Amino acid sequence: MSLTRRDFARKSAITGAGVALAGSVGALATAPGALASYDTDSADEESADAYGGVGYGPLIPDPKGILALPAGFKYRIITYSGKTKLESGEFTPSNHDGTATFVGPRGTTLLVNNHELKGPRANWKYPVPLTEGLVYDPAASGGCTVVEVRPDGQVAEWVGIAGTSTNCAGGSTPWGTWLTCEENSDRAGTNGMTKDHGYVFEVDPVDRRANRAPKPLKFFGRYDHEAVVIDPKRGHAYLTEDASNPNGLFFRWTPPKGFEYGRGKFRTLADDAGVLQAPKCYDSGGKFVDDLSRATKIGTVYGVDWVDVPDRDAKTVAVRKQFGAGEITRARKLEGMWWGDGGAYIVSSYAREESPGAAHDGQVWFYDPKRRTLTLKVLLGVNPDPSKDGAFDGPDNITVSPYGGLILAEDGEGVSHLFGATDSGRTYPIARNDLNVGTEEEPEYSEFAGVTFSPDGRTLFANIQDPGILLAITGPWKRQRR
Repeated sequence: MSLTRRDFARKSAITGAGVALAGSVGALATAPGALASYDTDSADEESADAYGGVGYGPLIPDPKGILALPAGFKYRIITYSGKTKLESGEFTPSNHDGTATFVGPRGTTLLVNNHELKGPRANWKYPVPLTEGLVYDPAASGGCTVVEVRPDGQVAEWVGIAGTSTNCAGGSTPWGTWLTCEENSDRAGTNGMTKDHGYVFEVDPVDRRANRAPKPLKFFGRYDHEAVVIDPKRGHAYLTEDASNPNGLFFRWTPPKGFEYGRGKFRTLADDAGVLQAPKCYDSGGKFVDDLSRATKIGTVYGVDWVDVPDRDAKTVAVRKQFGAGEITRARKLEGMWWGDGGAYIVSSYAREESPGAAHDGQVWFYDPKRRTLTLKVLLGVNPDPSKDGAFDGPDNITVSPYGGLILAEDGEGVSHLFGATDSGRTYPIARNDLNVGTEEEPEYSEFAGVTFSPDGRTLFANIQDPGILLAITGPWKRQRR
C-alpha cells in the first residue's frame, strides 16, 4: 500500500512532528559537541570520565604499529594479504571489505570476507584466485573468501566466489548465507571485462558445492551495489548504491508472491522476478524531500513511498539516472547497512557540494518497514581536522552491537577508527588504525571495513582494507546501562 504525503502529514501531526515515530533504539547524536546508546558501566572511573561515562577509555598506541586499543583489549591477526595463504596455496587476496560471521560445524566460526578489487587482474598483486567452478568472469579480480576459525585457534581460508568486481559491503541472510555486492557496473568489453557487472551473488559459507557456477541475482538490479539486508518478517530486500552524478539510491526489492526463502532459492528466480523500487520521501508537512542531506537534526523523520524502477538491468541508462527531478529521494555515498531492531540501519558516509542540503561527515538512518519511515539516528558534523585523533568522519560499514548501540567503521580522511555510537547520543573510540601505508612525511591510514561480531558476541572482527588484514578484537566488553 502506498504511503501518501497526506497520510504521513496526518500521522506526523498526531505523533508530534515525527520524533515519537523513532525506532526502538532511540535518537543518536554524534555531531561535534554532541555525544551517541545508553552509558556503559565502567569499573574504571578514569576511563569512564574520559568519554563522558561511555566506552572503554583512551586508545593506547600499538608498539607493533597496527591497532591501537583501550586498556584490557587485545587483537589477533586472522588473515593478512601477501602473508597468510589459502588452502590451495595462494596468498590471501588483498583489499578486505564487507564481512559477516556464521556458526560453523564442530565449534568453528565461519567468516565470509569480500575483497574490493576493481578492474583487470593484472592491476593487483593479490587478486582472488580463479578457483575452478567458482568463477563468474575470468577477467575480473574481485570476489570473496571464506575463513574458518577453529576452537584451537587454527585458521583455514578458501575461495567462495571469484571473477567478480569491487566486492564491497554485502550482507548476510537469515538462512545463513552471504550476499556479495559488486560496487562496479562495467559492461562486457569495458575495462577488459568479459561479462556485465553490477550484480549481487549469493555465497554459502558452509556448503562449498552450492557456490559452483556463480549466478548473478539480476532481479536485484545492475548498479554500483554497496550493501544488502533482508527483512526476515516481510521478505523484502533493501539495498544501497554508492554512486554520484547524480547521487545514489536506497532500494527495496519485493519478492514474487508465494516465494519462500532458503538456501539456493534465489537461483530459481527469473532475472525480472519481484519488484525493485526506489524511495520517495516526505517531511512531516508532506513536502517532498529530494536528498537525505536536507536533514540537519537528530530525530528527523521522513515518510517513505516506493517508486518502481523502469529498467533494473540498466540496458541503456543507469538505474539512478532513470528518474527525473521530484520522482525519488537520493543520498551521497550510501554505504553499509545492518538489520536490527526490526529495521535497517543505513549509512550515508558524507555530503558536500554534490548534495543539495547541508554538508556533513556522516549520517545513519533507520528505516522502519512497519511505519514506512526513515529516522535520522546519527549525524556527524564536518570534521575540521581529520588528521588529528578525536572527531570521527566518513562512516562506512556498520553493525548493531550485542552490547547496545552501533559500531561503525571509519572511511574518512586522515586518522581511521572503529567507533561506537550509543542510544543516548554519545560516541566513543574502540580502535585506531596505526598502520601507516604512506610515508613519514605524508602518513596515510587505510579505512576500516567488515565490522561484525562473532555469533557468541565475544569477538569483534574488523578489516584494515589496505593491505588487507582481518583482525579479531577481544576484551572486557560491557553491556549498556539502561
